[in-house]
Amino acid sequence: MNPPATTPPLAHALSVDVEDWFQVLNLARHVDRADWDKLELRCAASTRRLLELFARRGARATFFVLGWVAERVPELVREIAAAGHEIGSHGYDHRVLDELGPEGFREDLRRTARVLGELTGRAPVSFRACTWSITSRTLWAPAILAEEGYVLDSSIYPVTHPDYGIQGAPVRPYRLRTAQGELAEFPPLTVRILGRRVPVGGGGYLRLFPLWVMERGLRQAAAEGWPGCVYLHPWEVDPEQPRVKVGGLRGFRHYVNLARTLPKLDRLLARFRFVGLAEALAQCESWRAKWAELDVSGLSG
Repeated sequence: MNPPATTPPLAHALSVDVEDWFQVLNLARHVDRADWDKLELRCAASTRRLLELFARRGARATFFVLGWVAERVPELVREIAAAGHEIGSHGYDHRVLDELGPEGFREDLRRTARVLGELTGRAPVSFRACTWSITSRTLWAPAILAEEGYVLDSSIYPVTHPDYGIQGAPVRPYRLRTAQGELAEFPPLTVRILGRRVPVGGGGYLRLFPLWVMERGLRQAAAEGWPGCVYLHPWEVDPEQPRVKVGGLRGFRHYVNLARTLPKLDRLLARFRFVGLAEALAQCESWRAKWAELDVSGLSG
């Protein structure tokens, strides 16, 4: 008698927002956008560190790439795609959606899609907004994404944060209905601690919290039958990056424990299986009918 077939463990979703050290919101008041081309580009080397780690651990990911970066290091985008990872859009030059407005957002999407499409041979269909900036103030954005051909979004953080978030949004993947069509919305990982919803899916949380916190979130998600979504940035594995004099909480968020990111990420990848966002959702197709379906107007801050 043949032994019973075993079901492989649920794969979680891994994602990388490909932006350079000087493009992050925490440094926006200290680094002039007009000076970007004068600064050292470091994201190619740090992204390659991630590609090497992912290859060694057998992990796949979705890389949400800025069009601005893709224009300056096109070979990096080709390397990511050649390694079997999904290429998604992170917009052109890391502007929050409040700043872009609806028509500016549409042009930003098209500009980035042209750049990434020329490099990979296919237009991106997955999107993540700069700094999770689909919020209660920018609920016009999902309809534009659907109209522009996107099928998956990961831009709505279901927490309260000074810069982003929609507290009432679902914490698991869901179908988001808009006037222009439907999107699969894949929120980043949160965990229930003492009855509260705590964000734990990002590289900043990986750097700050003990590893067991993120692991707990991933196990909670898997126990409920859905994949958790983890994200980080190339600059988070670059402890030698130039230092900008940023005080207070923003400086702490950006620079805390940068040297610990790669070793902790290595341990995480050794303990869990990771794939890109679209692939993580595809393994749940039989569960798709059970996904919450939410009209975009039903999201509340």
